[in-house]
This record gives sequence, C-alpha cells and structure tokens, in this order.
Amino acid sequence: MDIDNLVKKFQEEKDVLAYQKLYEMYNKSMLGVIDTILQDEDLSKDVLQEVFLKVWDNIESYSPKRGRFFTWLLNISRNAAIDKTRSKDYKLQKKNQSIDIFVNISEPEDREVSDEEKTLIDKVKKLSEKCRKIIDLIFYKGYTQKETSEELDIPLGTVKTRSRSCLSSLKLSINR
Repeated sequence: MDIDNLVKKFQEEKDVLAYQKLYEMYNKSMLGVIDTILQDEDLSKDVLQEVFLKVWDNIESYSPKRGRFFTWLLNISRNAAIDKTRSKDYKLQKKNQSIDIFVNISEPEDREVSDEEKTLIDKVKKLSEKCRKIIDLIFYKGYTQKETSEELDIPLGTVKTRSRSCLSSLKLSINR
C-alpha cells in the first residue's frame, strides 16, 4: 500500500495498522529532527511519542493539498522539540550548556535518513550561505527571528526578509 493510501486509511478510519506502518516509516526521521534540536536521546524519544500522539489526535487536520505527509510530520516534530526547549524544565537542565552543542541537521550523523529528508537536505545545501544560516537557526535550531538577528548580527528586518526569500527559493527548488 502506498503512502497516500496509508494516510487516507488512517485519516478516514483511524486504522491502527496504517498508523503503525506510518510510524515505522517515519519514526527514525522524526527522532532525528527532534534529537538535533534537543540533543538528549531519552528526552527526544519522549517527545517523539508525544508527536505521534498528536498525529493520532489531529490527523483530520492534515490535508494533502497543503503539503506532503512527511512535511506535516516534520513540522509537528520540529515544533514539539522547540516547545520542549522553551519549557522551564528544559531551560533549567540546559542552563549551563552553550548553544554550540546543537548540530546542524544538514549534516546528519549516525542515523538513517529517509529519501525525502535526503532530498530536502540536498536542496538546503544548494542554497546560498546566507539562506543556509537563516534556515539552520530558525527551523533546525529553533531560534526566534530576533535571536537569529542577534546571533548573525544583522537587523531583524533583514532576517524576516531573508527567511521569506530563502523559504520561497527552497520551495521553488523542491517543486521542480
């Protein structure tokens, strides 16, 4: 059964077997995204479970017209990890660690990467250095636009303009 049919079966019938298959297909990629942000394997696994519970509870909000299922999962995973980093407990735990502990997702190490993720990584690598930095900080490391502005020592307006422009460029290259 192809991915579209699995998603449809899960979405329309809450089919447990379809859900399990989707979990098997995507859990490693999602864990990689989460762990890249959190840098804590146990915590990342907990967040992954929360992500798949959110998927179960909110599958009706997924629409293939707005994007691919993998992208939807990626966004939920990234947002859940970022939310965790903003939690009081996480901040206390990481208080003395430098931001340098974060690893760029565009350089995955020692983990299996799906074909879709490889394609996305390749597309990001082809962007300009300015775009890669903006995308890395905002989307992979969870920086706010203001934090990105401070980190790169550029005006906030420039960060906003570049992020829109870079995402547009990335979207065009993906849709080719």
